[in-house]
Amino acid sequence: MNSVEGLVEVKRLRQSCRAILLTFGTGVLITLLLIFIVTPILALLFRISPDRFCASLSDPVVWDALVLSLTTATISTCVIVLLGTPVAWINARYCYSGREFVDTIIDLPLVLPPAVAGLALLMAFGRMGIIGRYFYESGISIAFTTLAVIIAQVFVALPFYVRQARASFEQLDTMYEQAARSLGSTTLPTFFIIVLPLVKSGLIAGAIMSFARALGEFGATIMFAGNIQGRTQTMPLAIYTTMQGDLNASITLSVILIIISFVVLFIVKFKLRRDVRF
Repeated sequence: MNSVEGLVEVKRLRQSCRAILLTFGTGVLITLLLIFIVTPILALLFRISPDRFCASLSDPVVWDALVLSLTTATISTCVIVLLGTPVAWINARYCYSGREFVDTIIDLPLVLPPAVAGLALLMAFGRMGIIGRYFYESGISIAFTTLAVIIAQVFVALPFYVRQARASFEQLDTMYEQAARSLGSTTLPTFFIIVLPLVKSGLIAGAIMSFARALGEFGATIMFAGNIQGRTQTMPLAIYTTMQGDLNASITLSVILIIISFVVLFIVKFKLRRDVRF
């Protein structure tokens, strides 16, 4: 009996040691990962004093880039929501031939290199592009304008919203729609009155993520829209430009983007967690 108890005790000690080693290893891994991510951010935040940060905000380059980025990202997000919501709902609720192909095409900008996306947009909407040439012949130039910034942002940020919106629609039980239809409601009223209010948290989260992606777009914008101050120079482009001459302005814009990114992630996580809870 004593030998059996001894074996049981040894087994417990081994399990305890394994648990301690696993906890210690997990803690070390998480700590190293956090250090790797947080250190560059803290280095950037501590590199500029509050006085210099405030002074840089009055710099025309910083101010123009901030206003242009917020304006174009807001417009792009509105376009994305208007285009992406019905597409996400259709792909979530209806089976049709080629649906997986459509989903793949929508997701394609997620994996395309930014330079490829910018060049593709230029070949499509540039002065000699397959679509842009007709606008140019009518006196409308798209490339290297503020409109080009919006198009580039919509192109790269649309998949973020569509994926989140489709997931929200798929998680919604169809019994709500079936109950509304059994009471005589048609498809569109059911969608606007029943479906949208129930999935609004997921849609808002997707819109916020798309806004953040549009705000941080660099590669496609510089290839398709250029880098013209007050016209196409968004915050990422201004960071790249001012880094070569005015480091304080570059850091100021970077800090602003970090703050916006943190707020965006916090809001998205809060809304999604609340949506799951209820």
